[in-house]
This record gives sequence, C-alpha cells and structure tokens, in this order.
Amino acid sequence: MFTIGDFARLGLVSVRMLRHYDAIGLLRPARVDQATGYRFYEAAQLATLNRVIALKDLGFTLNQVGEILAERVTVEELHGMLRLRRADLETRIAADRARLTGVEARLRTIESEGRMPAEEVLVKHVPAIRVAELSGVAASYGPEDIGPVIGPLFDRLCGIVEESGVPLTGPGLAYYVDVPGEDDAVTVHTAIPVSAEPGAVDGVEIKDLPGIGSAATIVHRGPMHDAGPTFQALAEWIDANGYLAVGHAREISLECPRDDLDKWVTEFQIEITPAS
Repeated sequence: MFTIGDFARLGLVSVRMLRHYDAIGLLRPARVDQATGYRFYEAAQLATLNRVIALKDLGFTLNQVGEILAERVTVEELHGMLRLRRADLETRIAADRARLTGVEARLRTIESEGRMPAEEVLVKHVPAIRVAELSGVAASYGPEDIGPVIGPLFDRLCGIVEESGVPLTGPGLAYYVDVPGEDDAVTVHTAIPVSAEPGAVDGVEIKDLPGIGSAATIVHRGPMHDAGPTFQALAEWIDANGYLAVGHAREISLECPRDDLDKWVTEFQIEITPAS
C-alpha cells in the first residue's frame, strides 16, 4: 500500500485533489488508519485515478465522472466515449479559432479606416463568359458560413473540370445570390471559365454568366478573411463617387496558391449604378 503522498506522486496529482475525491466519494482510499486518520491506497487504484483524470480533462463534471465509473464501462467503451468527447472539443476549438480570426480581421478593418486603398478602384465593363459551375447554400454571407461551403465546392469543381479535359479560358471565380425569402442565406456559385457546350461535362452546369455593364473593381492581396479593409475601401469609393452597389461582389481568383494564403490575389467586381 502507499501513503496518500506516495500515491499522489505516482498518479501525478496533488494530495489536495485526492482528499477532495475521497470527500465526494469518487475515489476512496483502500484503507484509513482509525488511530491516525492516514489514508492508504493500492496500486490497482491508479487505474481508477487515470480514468477520473482523463474524463475530467475532457470536460466531464465530477458528478458525470462518478456516474460513468459506477456503470463499470469497459476499456473499449471508455475509448469510444473519449473519442466522441475529443471530437466535440476539437470542433469547439476550431470554432473558437475561426471566431478569433474573424475578430482579428474586424480589428484590421477598423485600424484601416480613413486610409487610402492600396489598390486603385477601376470602373470597367465585364463581358459575359461561359463557365462550368457548382453551387451550394450558405447560412449567411459571413466568412464563417461561406468558408465551409465554398472550399469543398471549388475542390469538387476543379476535380471534375480537370478530369473532363475541357479547355479553360480564365481564372476561377465565385459569385453570390440572396436566397429568396431568407434574411441571411445566400447561394454560393463557384465557376471556372471553359470552352464547352452545355451538357458537355457530367456533374456540373455549363452556362453563360451574364456580363456586368459597369463594375467597380479593386484587387485584394492576402487571405479572404482579411478582405474587410478592401471591401471597406471599395464601399467608400462607391459612396464618394455617387454610385449605388447592386448585389454582391464577384470574386475573381487571380492567384490562389494552396500552401500560402498570404499570396492570394483576388479581384472584387461589384455592379454599380448612379445614385440619382
């Protein structure tokens, strides 16, 4: 048997923690000396301690830990529970990281207020083009909702078009259309300009994307989650020059290396009309 101090050292926990587990009935000592009150533990109890710590560190409350231990779950069942809990925690961590990225991007947008855009805003005619297209619906136009939709769409689209062997005629692009009757949802359209007839490629739609008679355009350099200042500069230019924006911007992927988001170059094109 081991004293509480020795058992704590072997189990990599504190004596105070063991006393607390004893007090709430989660891990009782194997023996308590009635004369001195000293607690003694057996080596086999390290298995229970390990389960307690693992479950607690994965977010279960001590009450939940006690219930799990009372059910005498097998090692296999415990592994399954821990895997599910780990997946849940990893999802939460990813969501927290995404929120942090969004906050940092908003702060950069705020810091850029009042500055002149690094790129000049140009007004130009955008001709109609034939594209291969896949689309999906995002809950909102926010980056946190667009990202999980547009990435897989582009991956699928690129794979299908590449396998088909049809000639490409320009860089990939994305455009967005509000979902009728929905406050926030948008249809995400991913497209690649191609030279092909409708129906020539299975699994995608071949269509003619209408041109834009008058588009205010600006080039953004860097990842899309940092596009806030560029959009703000474009909005300020549109407002200052007496125009109104029509719909969402098209995004033309001029350069998009997979391994370095900082080297992305994207042109935003937004239809404009005179405010009068």
